[in-house]
Amino acid sequence: MEMYGPKVKIAVLCSGGGTNFQAIVNAAEAGLIPDGEVVLAVTDNRAAHVLLRAERLGIETAVFDKREYPRAVREESIAALLKEREIGLVVLAGFMTILSEKFVSAFEGRALNIHPSLIPSFCGPGMYGLRVHEAVLARGVKVTGATVHYVTEVCDGGPIIAQRAVEVREGDTPESLQKRVMREAEWVILPEAVETVCKRLRALQQ
Repeated sequence: MEMYGPKVKIAVLCSGGGTNFQAIVNAAEAGLIPDGEVVLAVTDNRAAHVLLRAERLGIETAVFDKREYPRAVREESIAALLKEREIGLVVLAGFMTILSEKFVSAFEGRALNIHPSLIPSFCGPGMYGLRVHEAVLARGVKVTGATVHYVTEVCDGGPIIAQRAVEVREGDTPESLQKRVMREAEWVILPEAVETVCKRLRALQQ
């Protein structure tokens, strides 16, 4: 007999390759996310590789391409789908659209984002993907990392859930640093943070 209600349904929003999506699914399959279940992958890019990953795993996908939908329509469509699928947790994993205050407030306390730096450093509007790692190297810092935080109306400004540091090595390029931050930080703390929040949300169902 379960102590709590049903597992929290998770939707992952992603614009690109889906490596963080894969990390969450891998953790769930390994039994490391017992309180949540990934049921949906949403993208704003019809060419996103995350679609292939999800289809191979038998996970439902939805596409609201930036080139086909105005921003407001795209956002409203995503919100409607999340509600229809009874999504309990939204994970932004390389989702290249900054969401409106209306969307964020509808999922307050139920939306997470992964950012490839140690917030409050190298974050905010315009800081994403390789741009973050280029800025880290240009500044000459010796330690970078990744942060999982709650999504609020302030870009990269929500309460921090987890962080993990990664050494910047001599000779690093933005690409090599990006890969190491993913491997040593993002793919570790994101599944852990997902389980932490799912456990809290599941307990609140009682």
